Amino acid sequence: MPISPVPVSSAPVSSAPVSPALAAAVDRWRSWLAGERRVSANTVEAYGYDLNAFLAFLCRHLGSAPDLGDLEALTPADFRGYLAERASSGLARSSIARAMATLRSLFRFLDRNDLAHNTAIATIRTPKVPKSVPRPLSAPQALEAVDTVATLDDEPWIALRDAALLTLLYGGGLRIGEALALNRGEAPKQETMVVTGKGRKQRLVPVLPVVIEAIGSYLDACPYDPGRDGPLFIGARGKRLDPGVVQRQVRRLRARLGLPETATPHALRHSFATHLLGGGGDLRTIQELLGHASLSTTQRYTEVDATRLAQVHRDAHPRAHSKTAGARANQPEDPSGSRGQ
Repeated sequence: MPISPVPVSSAPVSSAPVSPALAAAVDRWRSWLAGERRVSANTVEAYGYDLNAFLAFLCRHLGSAPDLGDLEALTPADFRGYLAERASSGLARSSIARAMATLRSLFRFLDRNDLAHNTAIATIRTPKVPKSVPRPLSAPQALEAVDTVATLDDEPWIALRDAALLTLLYGGGLRIGEALALNRGEAPKQETMVVTGKGRKQRLVPVLPVVIEAIGSYLDACPYDPGRDGPLFIGARGKRLDPGVVQRQVRRLRARLGLPETATPHALRHSFATHLLGGGGDLRTIQELLGHASLSTTQRYTEVDATRLAQVHRDAHPRAHSKTAGARANQPEDPSGSRGQ
């Protein structure tokens, strides 16, 4: 049987040889993910890495290029063998969980389209992933970062650009990808702006006057005019600003201000949500502002706030400070009765 390299990813990973029928099925699945499911390009690429690893495992495991029939015949032991191999390679639990999500998505697609049917995968439990808690900056840290970033570049318009971008991230809670995807015609000029997020879902985000002012100052100084359909945030060479440039600037900020390693562009989004919650914002509103599909995602910020409150309590309460307070409480009463007088 002729074999084909499966076109699962543009990533620099060796594509595993598979049958033409399986290669075509995988290509249909990828098109469905991008077109109908509206999965982001980054997620499609990540799924490509995972599927390449699985198909390479099958080539070694079966001793030949797999086809759709081989996928139907896989047993729970086969899937567990794949997960064990991934775990032994040092892959994190979160990455193993994503690998299983990739396979479940593919096998569901094959089943719905009568291309292959396998019930064994339903018996495999996904590894539990420790719940991650967002790590925001404190309000003073976030404000200092936004104010300081403009001092990192000697080119005035680039300094204004960086200040405008960080002001937007912290003031509007945007993801870095959402902000860099904005075009010139979408620059905020009123009290609200439309942001396109994951799954191409759009949401309405309130815009603070300081955000409008910062972006306006940057645009006035920017030497490039790409037109309304050109990028809002532009790199030094006139192209759409690369996220790597922003990440590098934030790393410089960390060194300048002594911020923790968790201080990233995305941490400004976490800070936006946490500070809104701490200021009395309700979860449903914050969910809408962040563009979360599930309220449970937004509820992670309640854990952050609870942690902050617990720390405040420990720092402020007199009994939390003293080992001596507990020792005094356990001292026997002064028989003279003079204690406390």
